[in-house]
Amino acid sequence: MTKFSELNLNPKVLKAIEDAGYETPTPIQAGAIPPALQGRDVLGIAQTGTGKTAGFVLPMLSMLARGRARARMPRSLVLCPTRELAAQVAENFDTYSKYLKLTKALLIGGVSFKEQDQLIDKGVDVLIATPGRLLDHFERGKLILSDVKIMVVDEADRMLDMGFIPDIERIFGLTPFTRQTLFFSATMAPEIERITNTFLSNPERIEVARQATASETIEQCVVMFKASRRDREGTEKRKLLRTLIDAEGAKCTNAIIFCNRKTDVDIVAKSLKKHGYDAAPIHGDLDQSQRTRTLDGFRAGDLRFLCASDVAARGLDVPAVSHVFNFDVPSHAEDYVHRIGRTGRAGREGKAMMICIPRDEKNLAAIEALIQKEIPRLDNPLQSGKPETAQSPETPEDKPAKPRRSRTRKKPDETAETPAVETAPSPAPAATENRVDEQAAEPAEKPQSRGRDSNRTRGDDNNRSRGRGRSENNKVVGMGDHLPSFIALSFEDRRTG
Repeated sequence: MTKFSELNLNPKVLKAIEDAGYETPTPIQAGAIPPALQGRDVLGIAQTGTGKTAGFVLPMLSMLARGRARARMPRSLVLCPTRELAAQVAENFDTYSKYLKLTKALLIGGVSFKEQDQLIDKGVDVLIATPGRLLDHFERGKLILSDVKIMVVDEADRMLDMGFIPDIERIFGLTPFTRQTLFFSATMAPEIERITNTFLSNPERIEVARQATASETIEQCVVMFKASRRDREGTEKRKLLRTLIDAEGAKCTNAIIFCNRKTDVDIVAKSLKKHGYDAAPIHGDLDQSQRTRTLDGFRAGDLRFLCASDVAARGLDVPAVSHVFNFDVPSHAEDYVHRIGRTGRAGREGKAMMICIPRDEKNLAAIEALIQKEIPRLDNPLQSGKPETAQSPETPEDKPAKPRRSRTRKKPDETAETPAVETAPSPAPAATENRVDEQAAEPAEKPQSRGRDSNRTRGDDNNRSRGRGRSENNKVVGMGDHLPSFIALSFEDRRTG
């Protein structure tokens, strides 16, 4: 079996590796380090949790051991999709470069520009950055990338996602054409791989496992869930999550709970805390200091449940995560592989559980097609002999109950008037119609010929108006049966005039 001592690494790097307790490289490390030391471009594809970070950190340190960086001109560049992953890469450099006199700078959002500018002005050998903050420094005139000799794109599929392509192309255009380029990722879709061909020159492809596969040490299962009512879906789904956690018992020492939306991350974390679970959220809208503090607490074991968006799905190395709960089915099938890869790392056993609602079944089918494996179904622990709708409704967790208001409530003064309104006769409509008939009939008395309506009396009209809508047979009287005389008079006058 290959050992690190056989990979032609710098002796000081080997000493740091020995201090860290490692002796045998992982397959991706054994495959990527030799061509990287030869100066070739590398495209590395391996399962998450297999040590891809060390696969490019170790050869970079060995090649940068000689030489010195100039002010504002870094010698190497590492691009990462998230702040947390960039910070983790920086920790790896600190671990393996402690016997080398190399400097580094971490350029991520949420940190003061002034502190980062001071590091760049001194000159750094290794620059670790997210694309947005890197371009911010460049546009401010604080950074020159013409001396970059080694460039690494970590989590390449996400970095080359549609939102990052313009930034990546611009950054590559600012670096020398003769640079050495290393791409590492757990997944590499065919359309993304075609894009990498424009950035890599005759790369050495190292694929130690089939793309988009999860570790065999991870037990996977999915619960098919349908809410009793649409407006109670969120409440019942959170109750199901707590039931799944309780069912695992002591085996669930800690867990990462993934949600698709940042708002759901906050809601789930708040709900768990309300029910006595030690949980905290982490997503892109939080301050960097809070994100760092939350992640450090989870790594140290002070926090049991980490509710996260996909910001924590890529590359974060927390070795002893026992469980991963997918509160939502990920929209992109590749994200499922990265999510569950947070558990079962470095040969440990892990368990990944997912909740699937009816509208997410298409995404579930896409995941199973990607991993070429059917995820075992788990019975819903909330189902019982009685249907959910027969149970007494619960008050939603995140909204206080509001008192129900009766629609038949009446004011005290209205109750006294109601009997009078119901029993008293209503002669007002008849009187009104009498006045209308009188006003219309007075000017109509002057013409000589009045036709067949001349025999009608005002009393007859009054009688009809009082009995409008009523007849001896209780039939509804229409407009044809009851025609006021003044309307007929107006037509008579036009015809005879």
